[in-house]
Amino acid sequence: MPPAPDPFATSPRASIRERAARVRYRRALMLMAMTLVVPGSAQLAAGNRQVGRVAMRIWLALVTFGVASVMIGFLSHEYVFWLASDTALLQLLRFVLMGLAVGWAYLLVDAWRLGQPLSLSLTHRRAVVGLNGVLCLSVAGTLLFGAHLVGVQRDFILTMFAGDHVSSANHGRFNVLLLGGDSGAGRWGLRPDSMTIASIDEETGRTVLVGLPRNMANFPFAKGSVMAKQFPKGFDCDGCYLNGVSTWAEDHTGLFGKSKHPGVDATIMAIEGITGLRINYWAMVNLQGFRDLVDAVGGVTLNVRQPIPVGGLGSDVTGYIKPGKRKLDGHDVLWFARSREGSDDYSRMARQKCVMSAMLSQVSPQTAVTNFEAIANASSAMISTNIPASEVDRFISLALQARGQKISTVSLVPPMVITAHPDIKTVRKMVNGAIARAEGRKPSAQPKPDASDASGTPAESPTPPAVVTGGSVGTLSDGYAANQSDDLGASC
Repeated sequence: MPPAPDPFATSPRASIRERAARVRYRRALMLMAMTLVVPGSAQLAAGNRQVGRVAMRIWLALVTFGVASVMIGFLSHEYVFWLASDTALLQLLRFVLMGLAVGWAYLLVDAWRLGQPLSLSLTHRRAVVGLNGVLCLSVAGTLLFGAHLVGVQRDFILTMFAGDHVSSANHGRFNVLLLGGDSGAGRWGLRPDSMTIASIDEETGRTVLVGLPRNMANFPFAKGSVMAKQFPKGFDCDGCYLNGVSTWAEDHTGLFGKSKHPGVDATIMAIEGITGLRINYWAMVNLQGFRDLVDAVGGVTLNVRQPIPVGGLGSDVTGYIKPGKRKLDGHDVLWFARSREGSDDYSRMARQKCVMSAMLSQVSPQTAVTNFEAIANASSAMISTNIPASEVDRFISLALQARGQKISTVSLVPPMVITAHPDIKTVRKMVNGAIARAEGRKPSAQPKPDASDASGTPAESPTPPAVVTGGSVGTLSDGYAANQSDDLGASC
């Protein structure tokens, strides 16, 4: 009698069907994997070859462009900055990324179709559908997010750098006026309470910061300018200071024709008249927006030499920034730069220069890329400038070169300059001397300090200070180290 059949034994026909099912499952997975790695390859192998050839040609062209760009970028940073700042190219890249997102997702769905999902078992069919959905969402989502970032970058460039005039370097240097102020009720826009010229070597990026006090008075305007015609003997009206030039101009806008920024234009006329430097561009910084920028880059490390009051003057003080080398957030960095309680304007100017130095040296390209969208949003609310978009790559390149070099500073403050009655010859010698030293040239004769300082007592040449006043190294009578230095980083 033949033995009874084993109910648990697998028939040869069933075994063949299982092996075939596993083969179909692996084939479906392979087609999706091929599309993920080389878009169009699945169509070449098992589908519409014309679609596959077009997809692969596009893919190979993009890969070639990407590899070539990386290689060129290693050799020329200017090329990378051009790619990141050319608005027409950014718009094209945005559309390319959006097209890639749609096209790649289509190819993945088509690869799923070529895998004949209806011929798979229910378990395998669910796995393939789930995997295909994850791949489509991941690939398309990544590309669309990239398109969004490119759009943010383009909008940032267009919004921020709206200037339409390209200015050439003057004696090998770009002079950019940095204006800091805060908006408030009853004010015309942003009143410049902080004024600094960044004089930048067009080849090396070596930078000299020229600080001008907001309380300077009785100064001349650039010859032939609108303001010089109004004040031929200088800005000598009662209570007229350098930071009031902008307000005066905004009250007399008819004198400036079709100018969009008469206050800034008038301030530039004053600063050119004082320093003898030709200003190429300007940038107005909203100090409240500056706080958001510091937060966007993750904070800034500063050497806090004394407790810095927070909140205002006298009874308005709400707390203190503790001394030490500490990483500060935007709120504390802003008060470190702005606090007046227990210090004078010139100590405050020195602290502001230390903040500039720290920002330049600590904000790396990696930090900028990692926090790109937050930085772009903060910068759009923080800065207005007349630098045209076509010059952005040039200044990014110069900024990166400047990161590895010493920053020099010269401030037109006591004891070298009497702010109430500045000696313009002395001022210009100080500025030219600082630039000459930064360029490795021998400056002309060292200017002598004005006959007396702001308090009316005889002024002496600055000596290396050994004390700290208002959070800055130095004193009013001797000068502050960060205001007159050939190495700002060491003075802070």
